[in-house]
Amino acid sequence: MAPDPQPRFRHPALTVDGVVLHRRSDGLLDDGYRVLLVERGHEPFRGRWALPGGFVDYGEDPDLAVGRELVEETGLSGLPFRQFRAFGQPGRDPRGHTVSLVYVAVVIGDLPAVAGGDDAAAAAWHPLDRLPDLAFDHGAILARVVENLKIR
Repeated sequence: MAPDPQPRFRHPALTVDGVVLHRRSDGLLDDGYRVLLVERGHEPFRGRWALPGGFVDYGEDPDLAVGRELVEETGLSGLPFRQFRAFGQPGRDPRGHTVSLVYVAVVIGDLPAVAGGDDAAAAAWHPLDRLPDLAFDHGAILARVVENLKIR
């Protein structure tokens, strides 16, 4: 049997996660930071809170995918996202191997209204010092962002 001229590889799926942080002013840390989370409406982790995000569509730029996912799941748009880093530890998602590009945006001023949509049952702002248990590895992701931004 001749070798396959186009070998087939198994690839991890590409996802994006948006860490959206909020504070009321650009002065001192008056009332602390909040983070935008969505309540998962489907398995895995149905009913648990997570960072807004999801799968990158075929042919889609990940830099645009994070904005699309944020609009679909929370109603927010036009945020100044910057790519933070990738997280790809096998086993981070029970559906299979995924690599997530994590993006960060900081909103200063009035707290934007949010509403759950698409596959998010709810969306809400949570104080960083009183977080619920998070789905996937989102607690570790958020801890790395907070450590990097030195906001605790």
